[in-house]
Amino acid sequence: MENNRLYDAVIVGGGPAGLAAALSLKENGIEDILVLERDKELGGILNQCIHNGFGLHTFNEELTGPEYAERYIQMAEEAKIPFQLNTMVMNIEPVNEDGKVVKVITAMSSEYGMQMLKAKAVVLAMGCREKPRGALNIPGYRPAGIYSAGTAQKFVNIDGLMPGRKVVILGSGDIGLIMARRMTLEGAKVKLVAEIMPYSGGLKRNIVQCLDDFKIPLLLSHTVTKINGKDRVESVVISEVDENLKPIPGTEEEIKCDTLLLSVGLIPENELSRNMGLEMSRATRGAVVDDSLQTSCPGVFACGNVLHVHDLVDNVSKEAVEAGKHAAAYIKEFEKKEAALTNPTDPESALMAKFARRNATRNGVNPNEIVTNADGSMTYTLPCINCPAGCIVQVTVLNGEVTNVSGNTCERGEVYARNEVTAPVRIVTSNVKVNGGDKDIVSVKTAQAIPKGKIFACVDSLKGLVVNAPVKIGDVIVENVAGTGIDLIATASCAKV
Repeated sequence: MENNRLYDAVIVGGGPAGLAAALSLKENGIEDILVLERDKELGGILNQCIHNGFGLHTFNEELTGPEYAERYIQMAEEAKIPFQLNTMVMNIEPVNEDGKVVKVITAMSSEYGMQMLKAKAVVLAMGCREKPRGALNIPGYRPAGIYSAGTAQKFVNIDGLMPGRKVVILGSGDIGLIMARRMTLEGAKVKLVAEIMPYSGGLKRNIVQCLDDFKIPLLLSHTVTKINGKDRVESVVISEVDENLKPIPGTEEEIKCDTLLLSVGLIPENELSRNMGLEMSRATRGAVVDDSLQTSCPGVFACGNVLHVHDLVDNVSKEAVEAGKHAAAYIKEFEKKEAALTNPTDPESALMAKFARRNATRNGVNPNEIVTNADGSMTYTLPCINCPAGCIVQVTVLNGEVTNVSGNTCERGEVYARNEVTAPVRIVTSNVKVNGGDKDIVSVKTAQAIPKGKIFACVDSLKGLVVNAPVKIGDVIVENVAGTGIDLIATASCAKV
């Protein structure tokens, strides 16, 4: 790579936000683009998110994380968008050259060494990271067995390792909920999920599929107040908290476990943004941007989880498309004049209102309630898990027949609700070992949903299974898995070495 070369656009991050922004720049007439990714492959965090639930809005179908990432990687390859892997961006400095703000990017690469690159526009798409244990101030030693939920996810889904066997999870964010299911399917005993707030921070669909399906308790208004064990976690103490989130004396309960997973929130990965001196939002902990997603530095745009943590990757991609479009407009004006930065609008009020609306829908609702009516019929109240909207649906059953469905906002919701009270089904995701490939394991899923009662039989049938490389997405790994009549297919690729 040529040092001091001036690119039209440099994108920091090769995950879903970075790739969507790069494609949007290309579609809007910008050709000289470079994507910088610190990992060994494109796709970002999606590579370890082997569960389904992605792509409902972007591709109108339900995909696993690796499948979603692969769609964007293929599109980027078809568009011939250049990228560098194993490249860490150390600094971005705006420099005034002849009245135009040029961004100088300092990057370290295993292949190219230290590089000084220039860009007319930069798109920040570094994603987010988990809050560490240090942010919680939990008393006790620091024994082995304490992991963030994302770290445990990488161990299980990428490295094929089990972090523990008797597990307590603190925090009911989506990663924590998903790992409760994943650890259970891999043979661990998840004792409980504790949540300090009086409501769960995760999507309704994940509460249903990851906790309710496996009868894992969710303790609201509870937190971990002590960790016991010196060399390895031996137990944790769970306490109820009051309305001020303070532990209530006398409510302590010791739970025996060897592993504590922390799912206590995500924060934007914004060291670069702060080092640049960008104006930051106290509400989102991301950069303050204007309506074009431009930060307080002219020509620097931010999108995805580095801006604020999103519930859905589909929304990340949508936002990145907008960032790419506005960055392209900035670049086209670059040679004419220095683009004037409009006054950044503070997004905090709108964002906090969004959170308030979301939390309001979680309060005052009693999903999974069953009521016996005067005529002997039963009315089930349950959240729909077909999409992240999580509609609360009422299903009335009389003599084994569904007589009424209400509360759904689409036809798919009615179909789901009818099946859920008569013959519930789920898509199962897992991974299998690979022989002779450039990866040790590859993620898989059932090609269609299988009966809920067959989940463990499906997972058990994969134990000891080894497939030979090469493997590509969509390959049939097991026909008629667990006698369900449904095939198990690969959701990630693995080349032969």
